[in-house]
Amino acid sequence: MTDSKPSLDQLRIDRTGNKDSSPRYRTVIAILAVLPLLGLTAWWLIRPKPAVVHTIAASAGVTGGSAGPRTLLNASGYVTPRREATVSSKVTGKVVEVLIEEGMKVEAGQVLARIDSLNVEANLRLVEAQLQASRSSLEETKVRIEEAEREFRRATSLAEKQIATQADLDRAESEVKSLRARLDKQKADIAVAEREVAVWKQQLDDTVIRAPFTGVVTIKNAQPGEMISPMSSGGFTRTGICTIVDMSSLEVEVDVNESFINRVTAGQQVEATLDSYPEWKIPSKVIAIIPTADRQKATVKVRVGFEKLDSRILPQMGVKVAFHGSEQSSSAQSASVTVPKAAVRQDDGRNILWVARDGRVERRAVTVGRTIGEETSITAGLTSGEKVVVQGGENLKDGGKIKEANQ
Repeated sequence: MTDSKPSLDQLRIDRTGNKDSSPRYRTVIAILAVLPLLGLTAWWLIRPKPAVVHTIAASAGVTGGSAGPRTLLNASGYVTPRREATVSSKVTGKVVEVLIEEGMKVEAGQVLARIDSLNVEANLRLVEAQLQASRSSLEETKVRIEEAEREFRRATSLAEKQIATQADLDRAESEVKSLRARLDKQKADIAVAEREVAVWKQQLDDTVIRAPFTGVVTIKNAQPGEMISPMSSGGFTRTGICTIVDMSSLEVEVDVNESFINRVTAGQQVEATLDSYPEWKIPSKVIAIIPTADRQKATVKVRVGFEKLDSRILPQMGVKVAFHGSEQSSSAQSASVTVPKAAVRQDDGRNILWVARDGRVERRAVTVGRTIGEETSITAGLTSGEKVVVQGGENLKDGGKIKEANQ
């Protein structure tokens, strides 16, 4: 009988077939263990590093003193003249004389240049001679009318005495009427000739170019010998003699972002600062807000007028303007804090500071007071002791991490 129970040898596990798989298993385990370490190392190398900035704590401002104006908005623009003209001639011709230079002050009606007038003068002499001839013919006709009227009276008297015939009387009367009609025509011809003389005199006067208003010559466009024309005709033909600016009409044109135009009103006090004279504060005021917006730039044009003009103010100069609000109270003045001027930055026409707190920065809109030397007073938006970024704030983002360097 066959024994169906398995023997002990049959129940033993045969491990000879796993000899090759054991090293491979250990390699996989090792790779899986190293991967997290490699990922952690890569994250450490490419992790975003906090921006290194220099900070300083805001200090309490100086109390006391008179209240100052509150700045609502800062903007920039250019000095522009309200009255500016490129002076040209009314006729085409060759320039024979230019009597102005750049920087010269001219009065209204002053002669600036002259155009060749030989042809105009010749035509004027011709029409004046024709006018004189017409007047001479008129005098001759008047004499003939007097003679014809005497002949008509004589014929009438003879006809009454039955000496002259009716035909003689009719002929004398017709002669008088014919001469009178010729006289009327000659008077009309004289009137036409006088108009022609006036036209050519006006054309002669048009060859003399005069200043339309009192101002200063800023650009000289033409020289003697050049052709000038009121319309551009290509080639070497000029369209103007010079450019004149009325210096008494200088003002500032500012493009204000339409989001902040509600802070600007007509008559509002403005402090203007020329880029060429940064320490010179020029009192000004808003003249008008142009009632239309620029769709491309999303701005509204504002005209600002100087309260007092100065010879240092020149057209097309760059200028920065600060739109002021109401006077600050003495309590607000005493509550101001002082920060370095370099800490204040411009963003969309507003004054901002980067405030450092717990390793991050916060974008803070503030109200700027007066700037004295390298220090600026902050009247609203910042308290004493808060740290502000003075260096390294070019690429910061609101809420971004920072690392404060020793200041």
